[in-house]
Amino acid sequence: MKTQFAICTQCMQVKVSDLRCAEKDPIVKDLNDLDEFSFLKLFFPLSNSASFKYKYKYKSFLQLEMKPFNKLCNGTINKLVVDDFPGPQINVRRGDTASIIVRNNEDYNVTIHWHGLSQRKNPWSDGPEYITQCPIQPKSEFTYEIKFEDEEGTLWWHAHSDWVRATVHGAIVVKPAEGTTYPFDEPADDFVIILGEWYNRDMNSTVIDTLEIGGDPDISDSYTINGFPGPQDNCPSESAYSIIVIHGKTYLLRIVNAAMNEEMFFGIQDHNITVVGQDGAYIKPIDTRYILITPGQTMDVLLTADRPFGSYYMVASLFLIQWLRTIQT
Repeated sequence: MKTQFAICTQCMQVKVSDLRCAEKDPIVKDLNDLDEFSFLKLFFPLSNSASFKYKYKYKSFLQLEMKPFNKLCNGTINKLVVDDFPGPQINVRRGDTASIIVRNNEDYNVTIHWHGLSQRKNPWSDGPEYITQCPIQPKSEFTYEIKFEDEEGTLWWHAHSDWVRATVHGAIVVKPAEGTTYPFDEPADDFVIILGEWYNRDMNSTVIDTLEIGGDPDISDSYTINGFPGPQDNCPSESAYSIIVIHGKTYLLRIVNAAMNEEMFFGIQDHNITVVGQDGAYIKPIDTRYILITPGQTMDVLLTADRPFGSYYMVASLFLIQWLRTIQT
């Protein structure tokens, strides 16, 4: 028999500046030269004998473009994404090196940052625009070399240009190196849980307006789990994310907080969880009822489906709301 988890999120309540580097980065290539690459979402293995410096065990192609979405019963709105919201999941093993070509099909600059990776002696593939690289200009692409040397667990990638990362992000799953395993019993399966935010408007325009008038930017229209806002009072038909688990089995939840500036509580109704990893490294296990995860942080959490058969909510809620309720009471 199986148990289904549903979603519960708290309902809450931009075109990027077109700055250019003086010269194109020499790594940028013409798309016609990419015959060996695929437009698939994920990495795929090439050769186990790949050398660390000049060949790659994994290659992938990420393409940024505007796509229409219809969420919160608010009509269709175009958002910049890589394939979808969230973007494709990257699956590698510890010790792998990846080559990732990012194609920018839109009219403003963008870069991609590989959050949590040390990238030692490889800063030009780290992603922050105007710091370690020129941004990827419109209708151009850039080849990133990503080294997964010491990290293991869950990380994530995201745009590093203004607030484009609100919709341009995805998870990175770094599994144990070949011939090794987890420092805990191998789970029956693993699931990526990305906590995010949805805005019914252009994010970067919001930031520009905020800088002009001062103060805090507007809050999002909804929080999301893997891109799903869940049913809302003003949109009860909104879809929810759910997972199916088998009673008695233990699962690894790979949780990413991709919200812009919000600390989030996360827990599962009537279940305890065990935190076993954080930001691409394992930690001494911590048993708890819920976690508080900060923006940009990742956590690896074990969940055992040991409660009676039924459906249980996954709950993501904003830290500030809980703090205000405590103050008021």
